[in-house]
Amino acid sequence: MPISDDVELGEGVLIAHPELVNLYGCQIGAGTKIGPFVEIQKNAAIGASCKIGSHTFICEGVTIENECFVGHHVCFINDPYPRAVAADGRLQTEADWQVVPTRVCRGASIGSGAVILCGVTIGAGALIGAGAVVTSDVPAGHVVAGVPARVLYQFDSDATPPR
Repeated sequence: MPISDDVELGEGVLIAHPELVNLYGCQIGAGTKIGPFVEIQKNAAIGASCKIGSHTFICEGVTIENECFVGHHVCFINDPYPRAVAADGRLQTEADWQVVPTRVCRGASIGSGAVILCGVTIGAGALIGAGAVVTSDVPAGHVVAGVPARVLYQFDSDATPPR
């Protein structure tokens, strides 16, 4: 089942192709649009009036506030040192590591193909360039791009950024 029974969907959520998503144990706010081939894991929360592009992976521990844009093929990470096995050689389970939360504040936009490492906060109205790798906090109203992402400029977060 692509959308499990424990998913909380707000009023008017639009899932373009419900048979092509994997949603479980998450919350999605009212009026949010979810594209095809998106996975949203348990204990992730998406606010109201967001757009989540196709092929995006939102893992446990990610909070995306209201009115955010997440482009196609964006990937969030929740473990800074992932390993397949524990020290004793057995496959790791949830008991062997701890989720490091990530927050995307209201009105932020994340360009296609960006990778967001765990433990960062993307400030309100910030803009993440396509293909960026975000390794540290992004201040509100700032534009970042590159690998690793670096500040390009700041704009008024209530205004449309320059093109």
